[in-house]
Amino acid sequence: MAKIILTGDRPTGKLHVGHYVGSLKRRVELQESGGYDQIFIMIADAQALTDNADDPEKVRQNIIEVALDYLSVGLDPAKSTLFIQSQVPQLCELSFYYMNLVTVSRLQRNPTVKSEIQMRNFETSIPVGFFTYPISQAADITAFKATTVPVGEDQMPMLEQTREIVHKFNTVYGETLVMPDILLPDNKACLRLPGIDGKAKMSKSLGNCIFLSDTEKDVQKKIMSMFTDPNHLKVEDPGQVEGNPVFTYLDAFCRDEHFAKYLPDYDDLEALKAHYRRGGLGDVKVKKFLNKVIQEELAPIRERRKQFEQDIPAVYKILEEGSRKAEAVAAQTLADVKKAMKIDYFADQALIEEQAKRFREG
Repeated sequence: MAKIILTGDRPTGKLHVGHYVGSLKRRVELQESGGYDQIFIMIADAQALTDNADDPEKVRQNIIEVALDYLSVGLDPAKSTLFIQSQVPQLCELSFYYMNLVTVSRLQRNPTVKSEIQMRNFETSIPVGFFTYPISQAADITAFKATTVPVGEDQMPMLEQTREIVHKFNTVYGETLVMPDILLPDNKACLRLPGIDGKAKMSKSLGNCIFLSDTEKDVQKKIMSMFTDPNHLKVEDPGQVEGNPVFTYLDAFCRDEHFAKYLPDYDDLEALKAHYRRGGLGDVKVKKFLNKVIQEELAPIRERRKQFEQDIPAVYKILEEGSRKAEAVAAQTLADVKKAMKIDYFADQALIEEQAKRFREG
């Protein structure tokens, strides 16, 4: 069986460092590994519209922002198919068929759906499209026969729902769909990077993000304003590392060689943490180190983005060609699904001949 990846992002804004350590960096590594036959990376504009239907221009404008972020981190259209979800109509039809395999109560129990509904204050008025988001995601994954879905920990309930749909479909209609597996970040700090304000989730709507496209000056300003240990009031005070966003970011970004380059007083991150815990290490010093580490990571991304920004029509062409390729693959899966469900009437010559014979013989 071919090894295929499907993953993507909703175009509701520029992508941030949480996206980068949680999925984007891993996607590039997987792309360059040579271990996969196909990689599909989707800009999920149709899913973004489920809670932005009254502001389609927001989604429209952010298509190019996400595409630029993809290309700037190193996703290569020669190795990965970059496409726009709404330009693959087969995904909508697959979603419609899958809806018959999922109950309302099961959707209501989905932890990701529950938390997202609460966050958007949809409790009393949930858009149907948003409520059925997990079914749409199952269509996306299965349309490309994805064997691997690299996502963050918060998406685990969504993938489990997809696996349930695949199992139900194959049980009812015969082995047709491919069962996908989730691939989580191998660095635990990358599972969910907190916001710079200390809140559990980095979110565009909360304004607590460091964006991949931020200028060097903006990144520095955000890092120096980061929430730390509220009880670490004086340099000599013992500090807490656990739950401290500055150290969580260091867990996600820094390597031992960064110490030799930027902070030679320490051999590694554990030594820095030990000093902070016993006191005598100020937050400003740690933040300055973090700033140098992150700036080093973002500098080449920022530079590549500037280059792609010089030819926006070419970026749209990449997305158009990728969408055509994705549609061809999804069309074949849809044909397989309709055949399994016995609704491929015009392609089923045996059915036509059988019915003709039945009526001839009366």
